[in-house]
Amino acid sequence: MRPGTPDSRTNPFGEEISPAPRSNANPFASPFNSRPASSFGSSSAVRAPQTRYFHSRRVRKGEVEQPWKEKKDPKEKWVTIIPLIGLAIGFALAGFLVYDGLSSVVHHKYCSVLDDDFSSGLQSNVWTKEAEVGGFGNGQFEQTTLSDENTFVKDGRLIIKPTLQDASLIETNTIINLTSDGTCASTVLKNCVTQTNLTSGTIIQPVKSGRISTKAGPTIKYGRVEVTAKLPAGDWLWPAIWMLPVNETYGPWPLSGEIDIVEGRGNNYTYKQGGNNIVSSALHWGPDSANDAWWRTNVKRSALHTTYSATSHTFGLEWSQKYLFTYINSNLLQVLYTNFDEPLWKRGNFPLTDSNGTRLVDAWSQTGRDQTPFDQDFYLILNVAVGGTNGWFEDGQSGKPWVDTSPTAKNDFWAARNQWYPTWQADGAGQMEVSRVKMWQQCDGDEN
Repeated sequence: MRPGTPDSRTNPFGEEISPAPRSNANPFASPFNSRPASSFGSSSAVRAPQTRYFHSRRVRKGEVEQPWKEKKDPKEKWVTIIPLIGLAIGFALAGFLVYDGLSSVVHHKYCSVLDDDFSSGLQSNVWTKEAEVGGFGNGQFEQTTLSDENTFVKDGRLIIKPTLQDASLIETNTIINLTSDGTCASTVLKNCVTQTNLTSGTIIQPVKSGRISTKAGPTIKYGRVEVTAKLPAGDWLWPAIWMLPVNETYGPWPLSGEIDIVEGRGNNYTYKQGGNNIVSSALHWGPDSANDAWWRTNVKRSALHTTYSATSHTFGLEWSQKYLFTYINSNLLQVLYTNFDEPLWKRGNFPLTDSNGTRLVDAWSQTGRDQTPFDQDFYLILNVAVGGTNGWFEDGQSGKPWVDTSPTAKNDFWAARNQWYPTWQADGAGQMEVSRVKMWQQCDGDEN
């Protein structure tokens, strides 16, 4: 140790400090030097304390608390009873819902009436191409043709592809009359004849497309339908998979009903009303077009992190006397579900008269069936429509280039073709591709 350096045992205040003993003394005992002499008894000799050890002792009876033997407050039992009652009610409610759901579904036997994968082409005994120019009641902008340009089979898939109209037919005075060769699918003249008149400013349909149906082939009255298809992408395209009655048993549309399995819009996801990332299902029914109650039976379904034009999906329908529902890919993923548990006339809550004061007559309840008018044979339709003036594409939204009420709506749409047509052309985006169609008829003998 260097001179001048204090010894570690030296008090810096000048007093000597003895080092602490390193014995096995109890580390929790009071220091020896800190105890007063009187604490060591009367002996004149002060003795160092002896190390003390912990000794356990047996706990005597009655010294430990036993709360379970205490008398409890009677109200405390409700802490247990109330949750148990809640669980019992929950299980009972769940059981009732399961029972109610199962009891509402009749497990029918189904017989296949169509299973077409298009490996044999477009079978004429199944599918009929429908040629019209009238816009199918919605003011649509397409002329449906019988041409392979718009409806054809390629690589085992049915293709429905809209294309531009021949510009020369729009830029010169032209008349298209489908009655002259008997190809018109309609008996209404305006659906068969169209013209371009440069003086009046009217033009023929600016687009050609395809529409096919099973009206002359398989039809069903109650049953199932599944169509596996990739929907088109492109501005103002309107793909649809739907059904109409074979006969207008209860009167003209919508008195005899319409079943829309799926409808969509080809616009991209930024479109305000929902583009190709959203589809909808609906039933149309009512005494006239002004009182169509479709809004009571209409549901939308969004695609999950994708679009309905990115890949194929299976769009399905299950239809019975008690219910009708549509689904996507699995019948567990339902879109529209409608119970036929009361007469549709009552459910529609229609006015007593139409806008002209004519009394509206209930044409359905006389059958005694709650599902009327959805109690007749229906056929399947596949088509890609374009535009329209019925509000399917809302005015003033997302750059819509025409106004529904304008007399030049078709002209305005045609004039904007450099904007919308390129969106149809990228990698065949603007076409519906159908890989399989299946239909089953309910065949267990219950026809009510």
